[in-house]
Amino acid sequence: MAQKVAVLGTGKIGEALLSGMIRAGWDPADLLVTTRRQERADELRARHGVTPVSNLEAAKIADILILTVKPQDMGTLLDELAPHIPVDRLVISGAAGIPTSFYEDRLAAGTPVVRVMTNTPALVDEAMSVISAGSHATPEHLAHTEEIFGAVGKTLRVPESQQDACTALSGSGPAYFFYLVEAMTDAGILLGLPRDKAHDLIVQSAIGAAIMLRDSGEHPVRLRENVTSPAGTTINAIRELENHGVRAALIAALEAARDRSRELASGTKD
Repeated sequence: MAQKVAVLGTGKIGEALLSGMIRAGWDPADLLVTTRRQERADELRARHGVTPVSNLEAAKIADILILTVKPQDMGTLLDELAPHIPVDRLVISGAAGIPTSFYEDRLAAGTPVVRVMTNTPALVDEAMSVISAGSHATPEHLAHTEEIFGAVGKTLRVPESQQDACTALSGSGPAYFFYLVEAMTDAGILLGLPRDKAHDLIVQSAIGAAIMLRDSGEHPVRLRENVTSPAGTTINAIRELENHGVRAALIAALEAARDRSRELASGTKD
């Protein structure tokens, strides 16, 4: 933890990561941040005690660089930084869809790069962060990355070929659950419940179901069957979900998210 870590382009996820690292034992004096706006830099310094620097200063000072800018801005950032990043720096990418080869082609030969896709539950220390090694990243580099992202949730190593699928499942995943809760809340209102009561019922049901999935060791089919009585309310609801193609729609949605991740890797912006 004595290493200096810089988060470049510190938005909500970057700030959540910093906050988690500090709670896990990092010294704020060893954490550097870069932002576009001075007021944002001042806010991060006041809130967390971290040190705002320029992108070039971060490249020269930090032992580990975490790049969290938008995918479409990554090429410009690398053009700025490449001449100033020593070959022994660990570069961690948090940008959706961009392969490690994109960085390796622009940085000094041999620079270790690790690709990470995390998600917004990092804001509450319940992130799922998926980690893949580039050509020059060693087990030690992966361990450093796990130590950092483990401060805000769980980590999982996967081959980089699986990153686009993981982006579709967990990177974008929280949005699907929020969408489902939104739809179920509207249904509760249609059924005659006040919005606040419908919201509380659904959120607590979601929390309970998630904990059961995590802790019971049971397959989700078995857990669903335990709720589904013959000729009961649940099976009637599930029949309607199947009639409306909800399962097929979810599969198609995740395929679309995966395909967009691939497009981002190819440089498509629209």
